[in-house]
Amino acid sequence: MTDSRIPADLPDHIQHYIDGAFIDSVDGDTFDVLDPVTNENYTTASAGKKADIDLAVAAAKRAFDDGPWPKMLPRERSRVLHRIADIVESRDQRLAELESYDSGLPITQALGQARRAAENFRFFADLIVAQADDTFKVPGRQINYVNRKPIGVAGLITPWNTPFMLESWKLGPALATGNTVVLKPAEFTPLSASLWAGIFEEAGLPKGVFNLVNGLGEDAGDALVKHPDVPLISFTGESSTGQLIFANAAPYLKGLSMELGGKSPAVVFADADLDAAVNATIFGVFSLNGERCTAGSRILVEQSIYDEFVEKYAAQAKRVKVGLPNDPTTEVGALVHPEHYEKVMSYVEIGKTEGRLVAGGGRPEGFETGNYVSPTVFADVYPDARIFQEEIFGPVVAITPFSSDEEALALANNTKYGLAAYIWTNDLKRAHNFAGDVEAGMVWLNSNNVRDLRTPFGGVKASGLGHEGGYRSIDFYTDQQAVHINLGEVHNPVFGKQ
Repeated sequence: MTDSRIPADLPDHIQHYIDGAFIDSVDGDTFDVLDPVTNENYTTASAGKKADIDLAVAAAKRAFDDGPWPKMLPRERSRVLHRIADIVESRDQRLAELESYDSGLPITQALGQARRAAENFRFFADLIVAQADDTFKVPGRQINYVNRKPIGVAGLITPWNTPFMLESWKLGPALATGNTVVLKPAEFTPLSASLWAGIFEEAGLPKGVFNLVNGLGEDAGDALVKHPDVPLISFTGESSTGQLIFANAAPYLKGLSMELGGKSPAVVFADADLDAAVNATIFGVFSLNGERCTAGSRILVEQSIYDEFVEKYAAQAKRVKVGLPNDPTTEVGALVHPEHYEKVMSYVEIGKTEGRLVAGGGRPEGFETGNYVSPTVFADVYPDARIFQEEIFGPVVAITPFSSDEEALALANNTKYGLAAYIWTNDLKRAHNFAGDVEAGMVWLNSNNVRDLRTPFGGVKASGLGHEGGYRSIDFYTDQQAVHINLGEVHNPVFGKQ
């Protein structure tokens, strides 16, 4: 492996960032960070525990109670957020390089994620200035209006699949609305998160508003969820972890926003544009190495075109380019971590007993080390199969035939998840009716994962709790206080009148 793959100036050690300073853990503990291509340690990170979370929350609470940030005008906060977006944009190549090296994502896809991170800040910078709140009048009698106020310290727990972008998705609205934050990034990918501190300092974010604690979910994440001074938790990750957070937050009655797992269907009807559907469903499960919550990892295909679809899909999957993450021509890189690699490969072996293997099925040729999985396609998968029901979170797809609209809907809804759904048909009535009946928080008709930032993002069933995106993010990160003013006589019964 040549050294050209390794970014310049990699840190020897990644620290926490608390109250405007980089610091080690109170107990000095660290954990190793791996390069997914070699699985060798390339740095260490401070391993945060309850004591470190306590320090970070105390700093964030001070900044909220006594600092300028929550009291600033929306326009003033907006200017800082726009500066953050400018800095992120100006450093997109460096961010992408570090993200790709740390996570195994192909460099071109990491670059897109870095630019999306800037756009997230820009969007919320504009939204808080344009934000209007309700006022209701009863002429001559009453005015009612809504005061919107930041809540306090927001705990943000983010995943490893597109770390920097998903951190921005939470940091943007949390900061825009005047809260202070404690970020706990995923332990597999702490590298790009460590850059936020410098970006925020340069943009003029006041000290203590942003705090970062690295560490394991069961230590740092758990302490953040259980901290009495953290009224809000926004979490993206596995459904099982979400259940744990739900239980641990319950005694404190915290506000929760949770975007969890998915096993999203892509439904291809016989009247669909077949080439467009093949291209979109290939991208939908193999982009981001298959490590995406909205992956269309169950493809349901109408019987009359099933054989043709499977043949085209398998042939194209075999042509998907697996390569080093830093190669601009790579389409699938290395999975994030050996633990995750073992999980995905175990599902590939399970799939060989549950479906007909038509592409992939193991380690790609020429990649004897690292977390590489060939784009893998199983056809003829029954709906009770584990690879049909369980989230694999890798470049593995199950294809299943259907004979009627009713069967397609039953198959689409036949999992515990309900995050996304993709529908391919040129029948307008069918498209809209199917979209209304499918159990998914987001539906794409003849399109693939193109999102308007104003729309709600979230899932139903085991895929999540609540929605973020646009005004829903503003709603989550603010308290809405109703103020009522009487303009005329006081209208109420009089008790105890003489």
